[in-house]
Amino acid sequence: MADMWDQAAELIRAIPRGLMLVATVSALVLGWLGNRMRRKGAPLGAVVSRMSTIALVAILATVVLQLSHIDPRMNLAFSDMDIPEQVVSGGETRVKMAPDGHFWLLANVNGKEAPFLVDTGATLTAVSAELAEELDLERRDGGMPIQLNTANGTAAAYLTRLDSLRAGNVSATGLDAVIVTNIGDTNVIGMNLLSQLASWRVEGDTLILVPKQGGQQ
Repeated sequence: MADMWDQAAELIRAIPRGLMLVATVSALVLGWLGNRMRRKGAPLGAVVSRMSTIALVAILATVVLQLSHIDPRMNLAFSDMDIPEQVVSGGETRVKMAPDGHFWLLANVNGKEAPFLVDTGATLTAVSAELAEELDLERRDGGMPIQLNTANGTAAAYLTRLDSLRAGNVSATGLDAVIVTNIGDTNVIGMNLLSQLASWRVEGDTLILVPKQGGQQ
């Protein structure tokens, strides 16, 4: 079954954008013809209109799968550099910028510590395939992949859920995430976690995370 989904994903990714445009225009013309036929009482008018609608839905689904993306910086590989210490001060978690110019958090995910790149360009929190295997994360929606555009090219990604994620005094439970197959050992904290905070900001070379009163849920 997994091989079948992988083959389907490859086929979707290989569809040229030009062909998608032609298919869209054709479906729209088909819908227009179907409506004209229905107005004139032609018995096949409803069938043609329905075929047009089905075609447009299929095209939309294909476009979503092709264009779904996470910020290209996700190709950054975590090295052996030291992660600056996270300091909890006055209810805030403060993180110094790392030598690579990014902010990294050492987070506890489902009971295991792992480094995470804080990326405001990523919609969803993401984990590498390696970490997902260690945590035995379950792929949702039947294991069907979505396609992400990264700096390393197109990657297959799978929806999952993190039971818990904690970094400093910031924590989340039941957090939606994606497992991405070709981002090396990089893990990413995305906007779906940051948007749940009371606030977050950057002052100089320090990232400041402020959880909602009573802790992050």
